[in-house]
Amino acid sequence: MPSDRKANLRWSNWNLLLLVPLLMLITPWFNKDMPRLFGMPFFYWYQFAWVPVGVLCVLLVYVKTKDTPTTKGPDKLGVDELDEGAN
Repeated sequence: MPSDRKANLRWSNWNLLLLVPLLMLITPWFNKDMPRLFGMPFFYWYQFAWVPVGVLCVLLVYVKTKDTPTTKGPDKLGVDELDEGAN
């Protein structure tokens, strides 16, 4: 069974882009008060700035990898296995 599960996994170099939002977790980079933006300390607006960056990264990875098939070869599930009422 583990070989079947591994066959369904897919890898794309685009997935590395999902690591970019994790950079915001490096606290020493933003653990300060200045510069302020509209009176808001850097600590807060820096984190808010990462929200659209994270969304764009996820969107880009989704768009670039959505058409990649998850399996190679014929479908291994039959119609009877898909029917929930076949008991």
